Amino acid sequence: ANRLAHYLIELGVGPEVLVGVAAHRSLEMVVALLAILKAGGAYVPLDPEYPQDRLMYMVQDSGIELLLISEHLIETLNVAAAVKVLPLRAQDDEWRVYSEDNPNLKLEPENLAYVIYTSGSTGQPKGAGNRHSALTNRLIWMQQEYGLEVSDTVLQKTPFSFDVSVWEFFWPLMTGARLAIALPGEHREPEKLVELIRREQVTTLHFVPSMLQVFMQASEVASCTTLKRIICSGEALSVDVQSQVLNLLPHAGLFNLYGPTEAAIDVTHWRCVDEGRSSVPIGRAIANLSTYILDPYLVPVPVGSLGELYLGGAGLARGYHQRSMLTAERFVVSPFEKGARLYRTGDLARHRANGVIEYVGRTDHQVKIRGLRIELGEIEARILELESVLEAVVLAQPGPAGLQLVSYIVPSVDIGFADPEDAKPLKKSMVKQLKETLPDYMIPTHLLFIQHLPLTPNGKLDRKSLPLPDINQLPREYVPALSPLEQQMASIWQSVLMVEQVGMTDSFFDLGGHSLLAVQVLTRVKQQLNVDIPVKTLFQAETLQAFCEQIQAILVTSNGVQDELAKSLEDLKRLSTDELEKLISQE
Repeated sequence: ANRLAHYLIELGVGPEVLVGVAAHRSLEMVVALLAILKAGGAYVPLDPEYPQDRLMYMVQDSGIELLLISEHLIETLNVAAAVKVLPLRAQDDEWRVYSEDNPNLKLEPENLAYVIYTSGSTGQPKGAGNRHSALTNRLIWMQQEYGLEVSDTVLQKTPFSFDVSVWEFFWPLMTGARLAIALPGEHREPEKLVELIRREQVTTLHFVPSMLQVFMQASEVASCTTLKRIICSGEALSVDVQSQVLNLLPHAGLFNLYGPTEAAIDVTHWRCVDEGRSSVPIGRAIANLSTYILDPYLVPVPVGSLGELYLGGAGLARGYHQRSMLTAERFVVSPFEKGARLYRTGDLARHRANGVIEYVGRTDHQVKIRGLRIELGEIEARILELESVLEAVVLAQPGPAGLQLVSYIVPSVDIGFADPEDAKPLKKSMVKQLKETLPDYMIPTHLLFIQHLPLTPNGKLDRKSLPLPDINQLPREYVPALSPLEQQMASIWQSVLMVEQVGMTDSFFDLGGHSLLAVQVLTRVKQQLNVDIPVKTLFQAETLQAFCEQIQAILVTSNGVQDELAKSLEDLKRLSTDELEKLISQE
């Protein structure tokens, strides 16, 4: 990292210089992030899983002139000629000749450390720039609160385009603890996580609550006895999930944290205990940060009353990169401290009598689904760009496993509302176009065509009158499952997706499936058939028929291997002692 940092300095990297990083989880990624910070720059994570158009917008909006990129991604990411591309290699002749000493560099606390892009209500993602002082405050508090030791191992599994990854990377490195890095995609598979935790003796890791719930269903989860700290954030933690953790992993502390990207990862914390209440609080402010629950006039509300949560103190971001008006709108002048700012979170909250904060919901159209922050307005803007759309609105509606995105579309073309089958080609075309600009987690689960958007008497959109999607009433050609395996898989799908009937031509994702539900399906397949199925299998074979064919192929291969092993064992049993000794002595 030091050698690369010296090379970056020679290339012009220094304070306030943004440098892009495009890589999957790897040693090279960690080296790149450390090198950029050591050179005085600020890193901009560019997740290779994002659509090309979104990445190109982030490159252009951030104004980066240098991109560090994994070698195998160079051909897939087309950047402007003005951007210098530097391949990341473990041993690179271009920079391994440089000094391995720390660069002699002076940084100011207010200098940027990173710019992370989040969903934007205007139709494009926005970059939140965080300062070294805010990050330092956050990491020092974390060490004082949780006391990481050199014997600890922290698992890095959060995609680096989300700010939780920041402490996963740097907290263990600054304390002398061990950093274990999950392979790309491994963070989505509970059984592999259990194996990884046991193998690497992981003591500390992070979960979004919805993924924690899936993880707790893994068959061997109770064997993760090395865990000391399970840190949750990203969405509301339910009492049910809290109870599962406290019962199955009693040796591990469970901590519920809260904070937006605009406030250096986390602002409040709470150690989970069974209080006998119906909700898990987000706790109290961390060191050098402050929280306020205010009414629309910035006046504190009484204890127990709902208000908007405002944040202040050392953790606040500098603002949104190249968005001065939006920064002024969200970061307001504090009425409580001269010269200070407050960040408007848009979150509804209330104080308990003991001062602990409870999160209640949102005041606007921002949602969090499976821990991912989504501005519904950004999705609506992308849908309205489609030629076949006249009007559109996107809502987060209840689904089989929490919230799901539902788009209500008034088409500009005649689709024949009398026969919903006529709309299928248009829906497929729309989804294909949306995937060119939006990441998978922002693609609506359901696209519902309606003749007009309902309005209230005063002419505003009546969101409450928009219908909930009913999977069981969607027009589908039903092809029944016939073989025992097909019927077994259909039963699993029906149970996980909470639908009455699944046919062989039905798509897992058309029925409301997503990555976490896919994990639940594969966990049940493992329990019933004792075979490990990669999550990508369900994404590649999304109809029940294709999925069953994949399962059958894996079972045949598995049985073939077992037959060969059995035959080999029988052959060994027939050998004499002399023959066995001769076989063992062979090289």
